Amino acid sequence: MTTTTISCKPRCGACCIAPSISSAIPGMPHGKPAGVPCIQLDENLGCRIFGQPERPAVCGGLRPSLEMCGAKEDDGVHAMHYLDSLERATAA
Repeated sequence: MTTTTISCKPRCGACCIAPSISSAIPGMPHGKPAGVPCIQLDENLGCRIFGQPERPAVCGGLRPSLEMCGAKEDDGVHAMHYLDSLERATAA
């Protein structure tokens, strides 16, 4: 299956809210649970540590795609549902 990578949609933030992150994040040394906004998510729903070495590898590995983000502008609704379904499917 081919995944088409796209640019992040403005004011989405779904990838910083929906998934759980088990690795340390600056300000969240034990990671974060699913559905909780990352402390590094700014008021414009962008990552304060994007591109920085302290950003967790899992964050850098998550790339926006049409499958995850959807084709239309929806302020992250599609991405939240998609990532939430992945989170539930992979929960231990």
